[in-house]
Amino acid sequence: MRPMSRHDATARSARTDAGTDTTTRATTRATPRATTRAFWIAAPGCGELRAEPLRAAGPGEASVRTLYSGVSRGTEALVFQGRVPASEAQRMRAPFQVGEFPAPVKYGYASVGEVTAGPAELVGRCVFCLHPHQEHYVVPCEALAVLPAAVPAQRAILAANLETALNGLWDAGVAPGDRISVIGAGSVGCLAAWLAQRVVGCEVELIDINPGRAAIARALGVAFADPARARPDADVVLHASGTQQGLVLALRIAGFEATVLEMSWYGDRAVSLPLGEAFHARRLSLKSSQVASVAPLRRARWSTRRRLALALSLLTDPALDTLINSEGEFDELPQALAALAVSPGDVIMHRVRYRPDR
Repeated sequence: MRPMSRHDATARSARTDAGTDTTTRATTRATPRATTRAFWIAAPGCGELRAEPLRAAGPGEASVRTLYSGVSRGTEALVFQGRVPASEAQRMRAPFQVGEFPAPVKYGYASVGEVTAGPAELVGRCVFCLHPHQEHYVVPCEALAVLPAAVPAQRAILAANLETALNGLWDAGVAPGDRISVIGAGSVGCLAAWLAQRVVGCEVELIDINPGRAAIARALGVAFADPARARPDADVVLHASGTQQGLVLALRIAGFEATVLEMSWYGDRAVSLPLGEAFHARRLSLKSSQVASVAPLRRARWSTRRRLALALSLLTDPALDTLINSEGEFDELPQALAALAVSPGDVIMHRVRYRPDR
């Protein structure tokens, strides 16, 4: 799941060329626009597109024309339904969120676009930004991550969730040779399983109640099982189903002194767990993971910006395209998100297309 701001102060650095601030060499590729459109949650369960003013980029800023954005149906569905607890309202804020929970609020964190104005070295480049769903926007240059040449813009919408999965493996302490079970074949679960499978010697099993996810697992090179046939005695269990039943299963299949890492976010729902029975005798460790903070064992050397750059660099595998199994126009987003929040069906990641002539 994916909330919150992740740009730390140490990541802010001016781009320089022979001692000259490159913001003084700003160029533009398109005439600045006076207005743009953004997706807003007007009330819980109700979304709409709103026109709003768009200012020109200033020093140290860039203008971006959005090409694609991604809807991660877990967290965004909870936000859309107004299920952010009041106690988490500040921690759940996205970097460029406008408004307050539950509504009206402009929320999102997986935008890919082309820089149309700003420093010369950025203009014309495709970039990723933790920005809500919006046709055009202006942000500080340090909020943008340039896509590697081998990563297509269409796939780069997975960067935020891949970063979440990467942080989860760090939090869980995954090591070579581990037997790893991943419960929940949504975008984060699938990406976590795909990453874990790349660790030398690891045996990875992806578990989901939907038999249709078996084909996704095969495409990612990962073994698949339904819950009734899940392999026992795992060294590490990554839970990402967002359900109480999934977390109970995680405790059941974890081996002696194993780690169960909770990656789901339940919003305002309470979860009941069997922490009697053999939980203590088996000395299980139940840990949380949250992407706003870099995992403790990496935090001294890794900034969130470095972690995002790593996630982007890993998106070269065409097999990951199988996770983007739903798509629609930006004009259709209010209806699409309303449907995904209530009945997501087989959707893993929904990609939003933006019309280049707008």
